Amino acid sequence: MSEQHQKTVALIVAAGRGTRAGGQLPKQWHPLAGHRVADWTLAAFRAHPDVDDTLLVVHPDDTEHYSTLSVETVPGGATRDASVRNGLEALVGRDVTHVLIHDVARATVSQQVISDVLAALKNAKAAAPAIAVTDALWRGADGKVTGTQDRSGLYRAQTPQGFDFKTILTAHHSFQGQAADDVEVARVAGVDVTITEGDEANLKITTPGDFARAERILRGTMDIRLGNGFDVHAFEDGDHVVLCGVTIPHSHALKGHSDADVGMHAVTDAIYGALAEGDIGRHFPPSEMEWKDADSAIFLKHAVELARSKGFAISNIDCTLICERPKIGPNAAKMIARMADLMGLPSDRVSIKATTSERLGFTGREEGIAALATATLVKP
Repeated sequence: MSEQHQKTVALIVAAGRGTRAGGQLPKQWHPLAGHRVADWTLAAFRAHPDVDDTLLVVHPDDTEHYSTLSVETVPGGATRDASVRNGLEALVGRDVTHVLIHDVARATVSQQVISDVLAALKNAKAAAPAIAVTDALWRGADGKVTGTQDRSGLYRAQTPQGFDFKTILTAHHSFQGQAADDVEVARVAGVDVTITEGDEANLKITTPGDFARAERILRGTMDIRLGNGFDVHAFEDGDHVVLCGVTIPHSHALKGHSDADVGMHAVTDAIYGALAEGDIGRHFPPSEMEWKDADSAIFLKHAVELARSKGFAISNIDCTLICERPKIGPNAAKMIARMADLMGLPSDRVSIKATTSERLGFTGREEGIAALATATLVKP
């Protein structure tokens, strides 16, 4: 199959209870460096340009936690094996060629680790990251050393573990018992697994102390960008305006080369700004007639995809519309939902609000609408 027809899905296993990590919540929902563990893990895979989609395997008791995520979910099983199998079966019939199976508790996974696994899958049915054991190994009993163990050829396994989709699905269907991970499932089925370079920073949060270590890694390595966007459109004859993707009846329309969605333009420019990629005009020149009356969603989607291609996830968006009329409040929820859907974000990461200019200036005289937006981008 040619490379352009490949479809890779990240299957993130988040149905466990994580009791060893302590606290009242399963570890995947614990706060970590300003977000939650699961938020960081999802962001890492969403930011990778070669990962086409994500699927989260969840516990039914966690609805209040995962319902805030803009991600498809599937119920887990009684064991990790069963959870993975549920996730794989949910992907049947979707033209998936490769799957990356990842533990949600590895929130510090790097883009390089993901890339190395994907690169290995071009020539192998299975690949997984690992780190060669370098410390001396002891055997022990009753708190005392009883012997040593040769460390030659020993590795510490990590995730994501990548597979040809049909191969690992078949392996799981034929597997009996419980496995330590999906590499064991593949090997029992006779599948060779290529070892790729792991990363000491790709830790699995297991105990309370791991949260502090993961937070140091995330705060020390993440690239945070802020961008702002400002746009203005004048009124002209018409009977509606389009603001943040929502059509609102009004006494006038907004004048512009495209659909003149001043709010969406400001947000788009904020994302471009955070990337140091100029503005809409650079990417979609108004001199080109193909963009005449264009849906501004085209521009926003391009900015979002550009951010992801550079390894960034959008953390949040804040947009303020400045006008006397139309009233924004009654339509704000619809705007938030539309913008969140276009950007692949949960609605609680999109803020759209309005203010007036107290009857001062061109907005006060109702000659047009202005919008100001801020975008926060994070590269895990």
